[in-house]
Amino acid sequence: MTLSQLTAHIAAEFQKIYGRAPRWIAAAPGRVNVIGEHTDYNDGFVLPMAIEFYSVMAADRPVDGKNIITLRSTLEPEVATIDLSVPIKPSKPKWGNYPRGVVAGFLARGINPGGLDVLLHSTVPLGSGLSSSAALEVCTATLLEAVTGKTIDPVEKALLAQKAEHDFAGVPCGIMDQFISALGREGHLLLLDCRTRKTELVPMSDPSVALLIINTNVKHELSGGEYAERRAQCEEAARNLGVKSLRDVTAEQLEKGKGKLSELVYRRARHVIGEIERTTHAAEGVRQSNWPTVGQLMFASHAALRDDYEVSCAELDAVVEIAEDIGFKGGIYGCRMTGGGFGGCCVALVKASAVDSISKTIAMEYKKKTGIEATIFSSRPAAGATILKG
Repeated sequence: MTLSQLTAHIAAEFQKIYGRAPRWIAAAPGRVNVIGEHTDYNDGFVLPMAIEFYSVMAADRPVDGKNIITLRSTLEPEVATIDLSVPIKPSKPKWGNYPRGVVAGFLARGINPGGLDVLLHSTVPLGSGLSSSAALEVCTATLLEAVTGKTIDPVEKALLAQKAEHDFAGVPCGIMDQFISALGREGHLLLLDCRTRKTELVPMSDPSVALLIINTNVKHELSGGEYAERRAQCEEAARNLGVKSLRDVTAEQLEKGKGKLSELVYRRARHVIGEIERTTHAAEGVRQSNWPTVGQLMFASHAALRDDYEVSCAELDAVVEIAEDIGFKGGIYGCRMTGGGFGGCCVALVKASAVDSISKTIAMEYKKKTGIEATIFSSRPAAGATILKG
């Protein structure tokens, strides 16, 4: 659904549930990371894109005038409430903790939205690594901006949303998801320096290419601690190489200092250092519409994530192998896993004219290899958070 279709849809749903039209409507997108995986906590670069899938919220003042925010969702049966007269704490239902954390962030800034009746609808696929949680947080913050008439700087808004996820959902996420949801712009990728938090919009307006997102529809239950383990290994590498973070190490310096690292820690560092370089090169390739180069960097990224960082899985590898078989002649420039790993999605850079045929081939071959149905959709770089009414 387009944003205008989503606006009409949620307004109609709000009318059905609350018996009146909403006064405010806001939206914020999910995202896919084109390249730059596991670089964020190493002070590196990431290159995400907002996708044409959104969290949308509609709201009005409650008829009874109470100082309570009532949150309903078209996707969740349980209603979440936030009593503004007492300190806000994490509570049930769990999905309500994302908005709770955002409301708490506004109150901490002296901005009180007052009582509200709210309805949430989301088209961001849940649990697929496309950042439905950041979309919900940033959407909540944007709705509260509309309600209060107080605009927060987009960077501050992204950090407020990140803090909500840390404190209320207990997820120690990086900054990429909230930044792209808050600062994304139609027709652009976002190059984010995770050390300085400096952002740069990278135009991607060439209509001859599209990004295909392939959801493997698997999420492997991990034995626990894999992400924390990778992070600790990166910190160990930086410490042994005498730097603050792996951002400060070149490929040459890594080779010189190889003797100070175990084989495993060396491979972890090799992925991160290579990925930071691949990400800045890919951004340059996008600026110049040099799609073959961007595609090769994406394939190289996947190989490093699979072999050096070991966060891929058989299903993600199957998608990338199918993409390699289709190749440039069949309209694929590059493909890689995207997100934390161990399942979720791949992203492929493809010729726009071949989207349908590529989607059919990947779906058929993936089913043949794994017995699983993939969910496949294409997206152009979408708009970031926006107030649709109010």
